[in-house]
Amino acid sequence: MESLRHDRRPHRQLRGVLMRSTMLQLRSFDRPVRLLLVNQLTINIGFYMLMPYLAGYLAGGLGMAAWMVGLILGIRNLSQQGMFLIGGSLADRIGYKPMILAGLALRVVGFGLLAVVESLPALILASALTGLAGALFNPAVRAYLAEQAGDRNVEAFALFNLFYQAGILVGPLLGLVLIRIDFRWVCLVAALLFLVLFALQARALPERGAEAEQSGRTMLGDWRQALNNRPFLLFSLAMIGSYVLNFQVYLGLPIEVRKATGGEAGVTILFAVSGLLTILGQVRVTAWVRSRWRPPRAITHGLVLLAVAFVPLAIAAITPAPTPGRAEDSYRWWTYVIALAPVLTSTVLLTLATMIVYPFEMATIVALADGRMVGTYYGLYNTLSGLGIAVGNLLTGVALDAGDNAGLPALPWTVLTGTGLACAAAVWRLDRRGNLTTPEERTTPPVSSPTKEGARP
Repeated sequence: MESLRHDRRPHRQLRGVLMRSTMLQLRSFDRPVRLLLVNQLTINIGFYMLMPYLAGYLAGGLGMAAWMVGLILGIRNLSQQGMFLIGGSLADRIGYKPMILAGLALRVVGFGLLAVVESLPALILASALTGLAGALFNPAVRAYLAEQAGDRNVEAFALFNLFYQAGILVGPLLGLVLIRIDFRWVCLVAALLFLVLFALQARALPERGAEAEQSGRTMLGDWRQALNNRPFLLFSLAMIGSYVLNFQVYLGLPIEVRKATGGEAGVTILFAVSGLLTILGQVRVTAWVRSRWRPPRAITHGLVLLAVAFVPLAIAAITPAPTPGRAEDSYRWWTYVIALAPVLTSTVLLTLATMIVYPFEMATIVALADGRMVGTYYGLYNTLSGLGIAVGNLLTGVALDAGDNAGLPALPWTVLTGTGLACAAAVWRLDRRGNLTTPEERTTPPVSSPTKEGARP
């Protein structure tokens, strides 16, 4: 027993070092940044404690037909993705704080309605309000964070991703506890969380945004200006594929888990692994990458890793692992682990790639916007990404079906790998042409030696 305790000490020490570095990083920022991080953590806890179980409640608890469930969930997604641009532009015009508060208030109303209504029109209204809420506060939170963090926005967005993933990890677990009582309790507790967050942000969050020089400009003029920003538009299009790849954590990977194991437990493991890796490693990974590569180079390397993440699945597809045996089979757990190994490997690589890309991606958007109309730029970026995810998921589903029907199970994973490499090549090309810069690079003298990684070719 003593040897076992001794063997665990290095792991505990490593976790301690990682958490201490994260807390030091967090304390180095001022109160508004810390409030925004808590804001996103609570938003995700409230959202993910409810949304993963909503379809089951509608279909099982209320006995709705599948098309009704799909309609309600589709309305939520459409109201969020379709309104991102408007939400971002409004944040630039009336300020970030009012839009954050408006979004939080709508979530309170939307989740509260889900607890008490049962008719289809009322459920559609509640779902639409929850989606619209996200469209209002998401661009505003990111624009506020970028402005408040200033030259340290890469570090701030690294912490943002950490808190974001922590909310995804905690939310479903809390929802699982409450749903044993009643789904309505999940809705009410989620609404209460957003109400408490609303009160905290209303009292403690300073006003930001509302650019003074906007007099005489229309919202359509702002959108036209963003769309005419060629480097930003090209970067947005180049990054769309990365969102399709990241979304496979919700689409392709769970399908593979069910095929490989015949159950749902592996899906929970995937989300737990992804969340824990981000919580423990995001700050260290960002610091390591930042010390070695310029932001565009970091994004490119991250996208290559994102593409490579699907190679284990492609290999496993052409060399199938044994499926888990019956309960009495003494090798059942060994076969379970072997069957799950390719998907877990892909999950780890996807998570690491996202940890590399995300902070520098967010900082690059601010740079391409030249620090102005940041809410509008984030809103447009999210809208384009959302459209790309919708189309990409449809094509991924087609590829999965085609691969099964044609006896080519590696087809979808090969296509996704190619998509990631194409994204990496596009960002690399934009960087070579000098289209991508960050605020940090604008204030830092260029590296004199052309042989160093940080020098432009």
